[in-house]
Amino acid sequence: MPPGTLVYTGERTRDDKVTLSVFDYDANHLNEIPFDSVDACLSRCETPTVTWINVEGLHDVGVIERIGKGYGIHPLALEDVLTTQERPKIEDYDDRIFLVVQMLSWDDGSQSIATEQVSFVLGPHFLITFQEPAGDVFDPVRKRLREGRGRMRRLGPDYLLYALLDSIVDSYFTILERLDDRIESLETELTDIPGPTTVHAIHSLRREMILLRRNVWPLREVLGGLDRGDSTLVQAETRLFLRDVRDHSIQVIETVETFRDLLTGMLDIYLSTLNYRMNAVMKVLTIIATIFIPLSFVTGIYGMNFEHMPELHWRWGYPAALAGMFGVGGVMLWVFHRRDWL
Repeated sequence: MPPGTLVYTGERTRDDKVTLSVFDYDANHLNEIPFDSVDACLSRCETPTVTWINVEGLHDVGVIERIGKGYGIHPLALEDVLTTQERPKIEDYDDRIFLVVQMLSWDDGSQSIATEQVSFVLGPHFLITFQEPAGDVFDPVRKRLREGRGRMRRLGPDYLLYALLDSIVDSYFTILERLDDRIESLETELTDIPGPTTVHAIHSLRREMILLRRNVWPLREVLGGLDRGDSTLVQAETRLFLRDVRDHSIQVIETVETFRDLLTGMLDIYLSTLNYRMNAVMKVLTIIATIFIPLSFVTGIYGMNFEHMPELHWRWGYPAALAGMFGVGGVMLWVFHRRDWL
């Protein structure tokens, strides 16, 4: 297909429904409006106040295309909105800034990280966010908008973009706490009796670390691009806050690298434990085999079918042979113990 062709690549369910919600505000007023039609949403395009439009549900390509045309979003940006496995990135279209970020959450059922792509379009007086399913980590931002405290409603849509990005990065720390708990439990398990489930859990956590790193590492570049870019859509005051979010993303990356090193060390410990246990078993088997070597020699001699053997007709020959074999075994065990081989 030619560039800019709109095709939704995500998963489709029976309950798919496009939901539009709008926060329209300034320093003194706030209107929170749920819209059922795209036309009503497009009517807020020319308002002088700050408008945040949140679109939940991307399966209806026609709705996304109409929003894009109404707000002057580049077709290539809309194509990336509908391609739900995009790498986090930033694109500057002069009068619009387009961002793609992966919003992560912890799934308690599968004990793994769930990913959801969130796309941002920043304009002079508006910010549009595109999400796949309903539900996000933006409730603290909505609460601050409703309460009107701080600088949230006094600044422009660029500060709103910062606040949403900050919420996404903060959610990464929640995931890191869950991963930290799992790593601690695995460390305890390693000190006890590790088994195949232990190494499976370690490999599972390593995959989660790779997923987290793949989504957080490019986010640092996105935040750096917002801070260092020359777009007039991002004010100087907001750039200071963007640097703080970038520092947080770097902290997440460093923590992920630390966790990866810990998991690598845990895997080495597991393999070392297996080798130690194997060596201990082989040591016991070797000692047993060594003890039976002279005993096998004795039984081999007296198992020969020669007619003229000195002890063959001796009455106490059998008990003496057994006593000699037990004596040899006992002496060998004593020698092994003295040399700390047991």
